[in-house]
Amino acid sequence: MTTVAPPGPFARELRRWRGLRRWSQLDLAIRADTTQRYLSYLEQGRSQPGRAIVLRLAESLHLSLRERNALLATAGYAPAYDESGFDAPRLAPVRDALRSVLDGHMPYPALIVDRYGDLIESNAAFDIFTAGCAPELLAAPINVRRLALHPSGLAPRVVNFGEWGRHVTESMRARNRISPDPLAEELVAEFETYLSPAEPGPGYLGFAVPLRLRSDAGELRLITTLTSFATATDISLAELHLEAFLPADAATAERLRHHGGTGNHCTGSKSIRPSSVTA
Repeated sequence: MTTVAPPGPFARELRRWRGLRRWSQLDLAIRADTTQRYLSYLEQGRSQPGRAIVLRLAESLHLSLRERNALLATAGYAPAYDESGFDAPRLAPVRDALRSVLDGHMPYPALIVDRYGDLIESNAAFDIFTAGCAPELLAAPINVRRLALHPSGLAPRVVNFGEWGRHVTESMRARNRISPDPLAEELVAEFETYLSPAEPGPGYLGFAVPLRLRSDAGELRLITTLTSFATATDISLAELHLEAFLPADAATAERLRHHGGTGNHCTGSKSIRPSSVTA
């Protein structure tokens, strides 16, 4: 009688990730340039994968660098990607470049956040979002999603809060489906409690939801661009996002040019070195 050992950690994780992507073994085998038979052996624990195939499967599954390291660990291999911390000396050129981007986006707000929405740094125009917010929401580390949706934060000033707030949480849910994370799930569950139940109406725009923000100078209409560092090989950098806001109409552009930003770079507890901004 032959005893078959149960699948090990790698086999279980590989099958779990394939299930999350809703792919068949053949789908993944084609993407990873291997055979369905070999993939079946890996998922049954009948074959021990080499380091190269683990990395190829992880890339084919669109895993983050952190998730690729975790998959390597289940197969018994050392991490392939460093997590140096954003303040590491080796990332100094990146910090300088990002600060130049923040400064160059003035007089429009721009900020850098980590994967949970914690603020790393922003330019001076970020102060249009902090006016009137409760002090506890502005204590480091500032979570910009909480700041935006909390009733003591930006929410009372957002004209289209129901629609825009739902857009924010739905975007977070979509990212969590791709890369499940318990802390991220807790955060989005918290943020959804700040929203009223609502059904999208006939004018619902889906992802194309501008932010309509009350200000002393009048209503600001802003659209968001989101940049990630797709070619990064350091986890600390790969998990950052640059969010830049652009005026959706000429009136908003004019109001922001006159506003100019009243402060310096706003930084979080994990920030890069602060520097002054000339508005």
